[in-house]
Formats: sequence, C-alpha cells, structure tokens
Amino acid sequence: MDYFENGKLINIVMNRILHIVRKEFIQLFRDKKSLPPIFIAPIFQLIVFGYVITTDIKHISMVVCDLDNTPVSRQVVDSFTHAGYFTIKYRVTSPQQIDAYLDSGKAKVAVHIPHRFMEKLTNYETVPIQILIDGSDSNTANIAIGYINGIMRTQNQQFIAERFIKKGIRLTQLAAIDCRTRVWYNEDLASRNYMVPGILCLILTIITVSLTSGAIVKEREQGTLEQLIVTPLKSYELMLGKLIPFIIIGFIEVFFILSIALFWFEIPLRGNLFVLLILTVVFLLNTLGLGLLISTVSKTQQQAMMLSFFSTNTALMLSGFVFPIASMPTLIQYLTYLIPLRYFLIIIRGIFLKGIGLAELWNQVIPLMLIGSILFTVAILRFHKRLE
Repeated sequence: MDYFENGKLINIVMNRILHIVRKEFIQLFRDKKSLPPIFIAPIFQLIVFGYVITTDIKHISMVVCDLDNTPVSRQVVDSFTHAGYFTIKYRVTSPQQIDAYLDSGKAKVAVHIPHRFMEKLTNYETVPIQILIDGSDSNTANIAIGYINGIMRTQNQQFIAERFIKKGIRLTQLAAIDCRTRVWYNEDLASRNYMVPGILCLILTIITVSLTSGAIVKEREQGTLEQLIVTPLKSYELMLGKLIPFIIIGFIEVFFILSIALFWFEIPLRGNLFVLLILTVVFLLNTLGLGLLISTVSKTQQQAMMLSFFSTNTALMLSGFVFPIASMPTLIQYLTYLIPLRYFLIIIRGIFLKGIGLAELWNQVIPLMLIGSILFTVAILRFHKRLE
C-alpha cells in the first residue's frame, strides 16, 4: 500500500513540475521579442566573434623611407611584405615626412633606410636602419616588434651566409646548433582554435545567467508569483519548474554552438564529446545558480539585468579569456579562483585541443562543482525565503 501511495505522490509531484515547465515554455514562446536574443543572437555572436576576436595581427600598415634605393635595400623592404604581417601603404622621400603618418595613425610602423646602405654592407660594415613603431596600442606594438625581430634575424643570417660563400667557406663546415621546434595541440598556431571554445563558454554564461536572473522577478512584477504561492506547489517544485526550461534551453544553445565550432570553424575536437557534455552540466549548475540567486535578490527586471551584466562582465575580465591571469596582480589572481568561467575555459580548451579527460581535469572539475553547489544552495535558500 505504501508503495502505491509513494508512486502516486511522485506522479503528483512530477505533474506539478511539468505544469510549471509547460507554463514557462508557453510564456517564453508567447514573447516573440525574447526568442531572437535566445536562439539567433548566440549563433550570430559566435560567427562574428570567431572571426573578429583573434590574437593574430596581419597587414600592419607601414610607411617606408628608402634613401638608398638599391637592390639590397629593396630586398630588406620586401622581406617585411613577404612575411604577410606588414603592408607597405606609403613611401616617402624624407625622414621628416614619417611623423605625419605615425601621428595620424595611417601607419603603425615606419622603416628608414639611410644612404650608402648597400655600399657599407658590401664593405662588411654594420649599417643601422631605423624602425619606428606606434606604441599607443601596446599589444599590437609588442607583436609587431616580435615580427620585426624575426624578419631582421633572417636577413642578417642571409647576409652572413653570402659573405661566407664569397670567401669560399662552405656553411656545412661550420658547427651549429640544430634547434627543431614542434608545436603541440595547435600545430598551425591558429588563434581561432583557442578563441572559439572560449567564446562558446562566454555566450553560454551570458545567455543562461541573463535568462535565469529574470525568472522570479518577472513573476513578481506581473503579479503571478502570489498566485503560484497560494497553489499546493512546494517551493522545490516551483524552483525545478522554473529551472528545467532554462536547462533545456542551455543544452540547445550548447548543441547549436558546438555545431558551428566543429563544422563552420572546423575547430578540432580531440577529446570525448560525452565528457564535454557532462562537464557542461556542471558549469550550467554554476550559471543557473548565479542567475537564480540574482533573481532572488533583485526587486525589478532592470535591477536583475544590471546585476547579471555586472557579474558576466566581471567573469569575462577575471577568467583569463581576455587577459592572462598570470599577468594580473597577486590579489586579483586569488579572486579569479572564485570565477567558475576560469575553470570551464581550461576544461573546454583542454578537451577540444589537447584531448584530455577527467584524469587530467579533476583539479578544475572539483572547484567548479564546489562553487556551483554553494551558489545553488544559497540560491535555493534565498528562493525559499522569498516565497515565505
């Protein structure tokens, strides 16, 4: 008899939860304005951000002042364009003309080759050339310096080799260090392979937190929360009924975004897809818990929106997605351990690019589960208190 009574009770609870889930989906699809931001915006953002957000810098504009204008000086100038990182947009005949291009931002790099450049090289003299770099954008400037150093190193090796050949010395007779470098995990050093999985995490965070943060506030503003309170619904039934639709939407977003990453951007997925989905559930525990917590402490939808905007932007800045955590002040580095996105970025990039599994990721999964459990517990307690 107890068995049948328990079974009947479970059916009643499930029916109540399913009715709340159905109500949430009906409200969601009735609001036509909310559908594009939920389903279309993430796809659009991933495609746009996948092309725009990159650490690769190419076609840096250059202005060249070649006062020697000899085959050797032209060879040096051409070495910049052959690498594909620089584009010569302007040529001037006087060093004084360079300033105007750098000041206006038309050129980011200026190359000044002096008179008698080829003559001095032929006579085995060291010849200085001046390279000016616009440092207002420090990131671009640092990358440009790295490119320039590599190009000039190659040119110097070529000039040295030509001198030895003229003297009849075979380069194979010289002792040398044979340094063979091999890149693992991202052989082509394509920044897209690194950035797109991170964008996936970011979009998933924004969508789930913003949607969940308005769950309770919207009911209160519309006056329907009081109607739900006087029903026989238990607080956990109402909470599950509210969260299940967002969990389903979160997984739909995951499959959409994963499909674009794999088939549009052709990002390699070297790890186990099932492990990735399981750990995505753990991450959703954090974002949904945070969204629900925001919903319980907010009095209006505008306040919930501002809090969700603040939390997602803070997570973006401190997660290591934009700025390396190792470069942050020590105090800020400790604060990053409270950001769930920090751990999920390492997890998803490790699964995508390195093909690693739980054995290597447990030290990221455990903090993610711990933070998610705390967020969800506090949100449930706040939710229960709000209903009371």
